[in-house]
Amino acid sequence: MFKSIPSPEAKKLIAENEGKENFIILDIRTPQEFAGGSLPDARNLDFYAGDFVQKLSELGKENTYLIFCRSGNRSKAALGMMQQLGFNEVYELDKGIISYL
Repeated sequence: MFKSIPSPEAKKLIAENEGKENFIILDIRTPQEFAGGSLPDARNLDFYAGDFVQKLSELGKENTYLIFCRSGNRSKAALGMMQQLGFNEVYELDKGIISYL
C-alpha cells in the first residue's frame, strides 16, 4: 500500500496506530526544519542528506510508515523510492506538515 493521504486521514491513521511499535512517523525535512517542530514521536531522516537512500533502505520494510516534509514535494519523491526499495505500507502526508498544523 502506497498512498498520499490528506491531513484528516493522516490524523486518523496516527490515532489508530498510537503506541504501536511497527508504526513510524518519518519527518524527511532537514534537521533545522525538524528542530523547529514536528509531529509527536516523529523520527527525522534528512531527504537532502547524501546517504538518504542508504538510510531509508536500512529501515524495516515490514513497518507501516507515515512520511512527510514541509509541503509534500520531498515526501512524494520518497514515497516512490520506498516503493522501489520494497517497503510494504507507506502513507505520504499530502501537502506536507503545513497542511497538518
